Amino acid sequence: MKETFKLFDFSQKINYKNEILAGLTVAMTMIPESLSFAILVGFPPLVGLYASFIAGLITAIFGGRPGMISGGAGATAIIVIALMHSHGIEYVFAAVALAGVFQILVGILKFGKFIRLVPQPVMYGFVNGLAVVIFMSQINQFKTIINGESTWLQGENLFIMLGLVALTIAIVLTLPKFTKAIPASLVAIIVVFAIVIIFEIQTKTVEDIASVKGGFPPFHIPNIPWNWETLKIIAPFSMIFAAVGLTEGLLTLNMVDEITGTRGKSNRECIAQGSSNIANGFFYGMGGCPMIAQTLVNLTAGSRARLSGIIAAFTILIIILFGAPVIGKLPMAALVGVMIIVAVTTFEWSSFRIINKMPKSDIFTGIVVALITIFLHNLALAVLIGVIISALVFAWESAKRIRARTYIDENNVKHYEIYGPLFFGSTMNFIEKFNVEDDPSVIVIDFKESRVNDMSAIEALNNLTKKYRLIGKTVHLKHLSPDCIQLLKNAEAIVEVNILEDPNYRVMSK
Repeated sequence: MKETFKLFDFSQKINYKNEILAGLTVAMTMIPESLSFAILVGFPPLVGLYASFIAGLITAIFGGRPGMISGGAGATAIIVIALMHSHGIEYVFAAVALAGVFQILVGILKFGKFIRLVPQPVMYGFVNGLAVVIFMSQINQFKTIINGESTWLQGENLFIMLGLVALTIAIVLTLPKFTKAIPASLVAIIVVFAIVIIFEIQTKTVEDIASVKGGFPPFHIPNIPWNWETLKIIAPFSMIFAAVGLTEGLLTLNMVDEITGTRGKSNRECIAQGSSNIANGFFYGMGGCPMIAQTLVNLTAGSRARLSGIIAAFTILIIILFGAPVIGKLPMAALVGVMIIVAVTTFEWSSFRIINKMPKSDIFTGIVVALITIFLHNLALAVLIGVIISALVFAWESAKRIRARTYIDENNVKHYEIYGPLFFGSTMNFIEKFNVEDDPSVIVIDFKESRVNDMSAIEALNNLTKKYRLIGKTVHLKHLSPDCIQLLKNAEAIVEVNILEDPNYRVMSK
């Protein structure tokens, strides 16, 4: 289906209250996360906030579907750590912009649809691993910096933090039982913030992470040598950055599709991501991609339109320009409590209920994907390995399905009726079906219920017919589909077979 551009879908009724409140809630949860990732890489803190504003705004307006939230994410930030340390921030800006170009090309070439190849066990492993990562990242907020070293909170500070987190979780869980007019997470943040301010409770706040005060993102051309050597340095980082961003983005899109029962536009999302990263590279942002945790916060708060993402982006900009003194005092405990709820709701608990009904290979795939996500924090690698495992399992199972039914007709011609696909994985089983020495002088191999799929299959046919030819026997191939015949004709230089045409035979469509 052709993807058409439509900024807002006016056929959908927008709940403006939900959208505004959801946007405010998302902004509150994005700020500390973006700051943390920027500091992790070694950027000035504002670079993370600029990324969340730029990426959040562009993808909210032009992205592949409503409801998704983008910003300065950890998945992409981790990739440029080595480049930052070896060549500095200017090279990172250039790499982010180049990654955006790659992402736009993916969208233009319509490669975004390949996310549909991700199997459900991989999605289970990805989502469950991500839930654990979100939860563990909140545990780090129970640390503080003393004399330049990170240490765990102790004594009164620890109990205050735990109490405020527990209060936040309690509000988020209980408020929806009484009213859903206001997002429970936003109410929890406001209530805990008010308690801390009124009772002058000393606890960890946003300004303990970094300052959020600054100006409008300045236009900035990366100060690097624009030559071939620079391209060789940044291109590998850009390609990985683009791949990771698109993988996380398209998986997020797929997840939102399942939650909302609608369908987003993957290629449009690729182009929007690419555009946002190009803008990041030239407006002092560290780049980013869709943020699954914040997207879930947005959906949980009732958002189903693009407005909430726009509100979140402009809220972050307003806070940078004017609201830093207030937001800086926001207690981290409130944000930690909200994100813990997000982690719990992200986890696919249903996967435990059906685990005893799943094939062992699917269970193994899901566990591997989850472990890679948890311990390596590399979502693209986790999904790639999961898809490879699933593909190999499918190839192995398909290879075992090839069968042959044989009979000898009144003319002493032996017929082999092949069932199942002939491809690289099934060629050995295919060859073993034939009795070259004892077969009569004429052999017919019938592919009415089979297909010749690749060069491995063609080579298997070549080797088989050669064995028969060496002892003076003839092999005919029958009921090949047109594309199979074309494959064989293309390989005439390496294979010699006799194809029997049957004018009454009609090949089933793919």
